[in-house]
Amino acid sequence: MVSFELSEREKSILRFVVHQFILTANPVGSRNITKRYELGVSPATVRNIMSDLEEFGLLEHPHTSAGRVPTDKGYRLYVDSLMDPPALDSKEKDYINGAFEKAGTDPESLLNFSSLILSEITHQLACITYPAFDSSILEKIHLVPLASTRLLVVLNVSSGAVKTITLEIESEISSVNLDGVQGILNEKLAGLTFDEIKQTFSQRVKDYLDSDLKPVLRLFVDSIDKIFTDPRMKEQAIITGAKNFIKQPEFEDLEHFQSIIELIEDKDIIIHLMEKSAFIGENPVSIFIGAENERQKYSEYSLIIKPYKLGGKIGTLGVVGPRRMEYSKVVAAVQYVAELLTKEINE
Repeated sequence: MVSFELSEREKSILRFVVHQFILTANPVGSRNITKRYELGVSPATVRNIMSDLEEFGLLEHPHTSAGRVPTDKGYRLYVDSLMDPPALDSKEKDYINGAFEKAGTDPESLLNFSSLILSEITHQLACITYPAFDSSILEKIHLVPLASTRLLVVLNVSSGAVKTITLEIESEISSVNLDGVQGILNEKLAGLTFDEIKQTFSQRVKDYLDSDLKPVLRLFVDSIDKIFTDPRMKEQAIITGAKNFIKQPEFEDLEHFQSIIELIEDKDIIIHLMEKSAFIGENPVSIFIGAENERQKYSEYSLIIKPYKLGGKIGTLGVVGPRRMEYSKVVAAVQYVAELLTKEINE
C-alpha cells in the first residue's frame, strides 16, 4: 500500500488509467480519459493529476510516449482498493459448472479440467501444482491376483484417490496366502504417509520375511518406491493456455516472449513461483505483481494464486499473465475454480 492518501479524484483518475491500459494495451493520455469518462474537468486538469500520480510512483511514461501506464505500485493500489469487486457473470459460472460436470470424479481428470477451464476463462496461462504425493496417507491396501504370476495392488488414499499398480511375482500366487499378506500390510501401514512407508517398510515387516508370506513381502520391499510413488505426479504441475497467452501484445517483444517460453517449458519455475502461496484454509486469493515476484526475469508478469484441498493435502491453482490483466475477473475466476475444484475433488 502507498504511504499517503490520494484524493477521490486522484483515485478515480488512477482507476480509469488502469482500466484503459488493460483494455487497449496503449499508454493512456489525458484526452483519452476526458473523452471516455465524464469527470467534469478539463484535459489540462487530468494531465496535472496524472503528473502528480507519476510523482507518487503510481504512473510512468513508457519511452517517449505522451501517455502514461501504471507502475507495479499503481497496480498494487488498484488491486488493493480501487478495482471492482471480483465477480463472474452467470454465463461464465454456468460454463465452469457445466465443464466440471463433464470432468468425472477422477482427481487427475478434475485437475486437468480445472486448468483448461481457467485458461479459457481468463485467456492467461493457467497453472495447477499437485499436492505433495509423499504426504498422501494410506487408508487401505487390496491385493488382487490377475494371473499365476501377476498381482494387482490397489491403494486407497485418505484424499479419496485410488492408485493401482501391477507387479510381476516369481513364484505362483496360488501358493501364497494373499489375505494374510493383505492383513499384515494394512495393520502395519494404514494411517502412514507414503513417505513414511517408503522409509520404514522393511523394518515394519521384517518379522514376516522368513514366513510363507515372504515372496509377496519381498516383492514389496524390492518395489517399494514404484508402489508408493505416483508417476502421474512426477511433473508436479499442469500448465495450459500457452496458445492464447502468447498472443498478448506484450509478447511482441522478443525478450518477453523468450522468458515466457522458458517459463512454460520449465515447470520447476512455475512450481517455485506457486510455492509462494504457502497458506492453507479459507485465505483469499494472493496476488504478486511485477517486481513482487522473486525472479527479475519475471518482473513483467503478475501471478494470482489460491490453494485447493485434496483430502488433507494442499495444492495451488493460479494464473500467470502480463501485469496488464483484467485483475477483477481473473481473481474471481481463480477463486471460483479453486473452490469448486476443492468441492468436487473431495466428494
